[in-house]
Amino acid sequence: MLLTYYKENVVEAGCDEAGRGCLAGPVFAAAVVLPADFQNELLNDSKQLTEKQRYSLRPIIEEQAIAWAVGIVSAQEIDKINILNASFLAMHRALDQLTVRPEHLIIDGNRFKPYDNLPYQCIVKGDGKYMSIAAASILAKTYRDDYMNSIAQDYPMYQWTKNKGYPTKAHRAAIKEFGPCEHHRMSFTLLEDTQLEFQFE
Repeated sequence: MLLTYYKENVVEAGCDEAGRGCLAGPVFAAAVVLPADFQNELLNDSKQLTEKQRYSLRPIIEEQAIAWAVGIVSAQEIDKINILNASFLAMHRALDQLTVRPEHLIIDGNRFKPYDNLPYQCIVKGDGKYMSIAAASILAKTYRDDYMNSIAQDYPMYQWTKNKGYPTKAHRAAIKEFGPCEHHRMSFTLLEDTQLEFQFE
């Protein structure tokens, strides 16, 4: 069973991101404040759940959370500030939108950029340990998947409905054949076998 909170008797927000390792699309992050008595047996790290389970949990999280929000950082911003800083910025943007000010943050991973002088704890694999981080991982993942599915309509050749922008063989083969588009992260190694210099308007 996942733990409800890291620190007792404070308003605690869990944060996680999705899309950090992708070649295309934004990075999404979510921040979630759950009530202390929140229980859900299915809730887990989004990577351990099926797509159907993630989407069935999303409305439950949104209805029962004290507060939740999603932050987005575009591919162009990722290219300017790098993916690590973009992940932090996406979390900060999610935290900016919370309707309740948290008193403590728990962050999935081993690094974080301090936010608004709030105390925080980084937790490696936190999405498999704490409910609020698991909930954040589900929101970040499903909202990002929705976004990738929507932009895939304009660029069917990259198969984003299947790969969501991750570096699959089919995705790399499509970049090699068609070149990148405005949603690709130009600072990433888009092709494994060669470092082609792509130019597009």
